Parts: sequence; structure tokens; C-alpha cells
Amino acid sequence: MTPKNKVQLKICGATYSILTEDDPDYVEDLGEMIDAEMKSISNSNPSLSLIQCAVLTALNQADSSRKATAAADNLRAQIKDYIEDAARSKIEVDVERREIDRLNRELENLRKRLG
Repeated sequence: MTPKNKVQLKICGATYSILTEDDPDYVEDLGEMIDAEMKSISNSNPSLSLIQCAVLTALNQADSSRKATAAADNLRAQIKDYIEDAARSKIEVDVERREIDRLNRELENLRKRLG
């Protein structure tokens, strides 16, 4: 069983105890990022409630996550295409090398006949 880490996060003045399998520093960084984003939203829109700030922060994070996932999927597809192109090129090179070898043998045989 993976050890659990208890991490204290302070977000918008409230303290949250989180039990996680992740590295505590990582979780603290997440908490700091959320705290900063919520404070930024609150400062830009002082009439919003804490819940509204949290919802907007969640929407921003979900949007970022979805866009990052789409970008990663796109990169994976491009890499797959590059790997397939490289494999096809390798096969073509092998075919051409065999043809060069065959032509070299034929040339050598012709030289022997003429010599």
C-alpha cells in the first residue's frame, strides 16, 4: 500500500487538510496555484462570493486541463505519424540497398565477362 501524506493547504483564508499519495510539495504547489487564481478572480470581481470564485477557478482549470489534453493528444498523433513515416522510409532504404547490391553484383559479373 502506498503511504499517505497529510498536507495542510490554505486557500482564500481557509485551511484544508488533504490526505494524498502525491508528493506533499506538489500538492502544496497546487494549493498555492488555486489560492492565487481565486484571489486574482476575487480582486478582479470583488462582488463575487467565495463559491463563485471557486466555480470560476474550477472552470478555468478544467478548460486548461482539457486544452492541455487535446494538445498532448495532437502531439501523440503527430509523433505516431512521424514514427510510421520513419518506418516506411527505413523499409524503402532497405529495398533500395538490396537493389544497389543486386546492381553491384550485376556490374561485377559484367566486368568479369569483359575482362
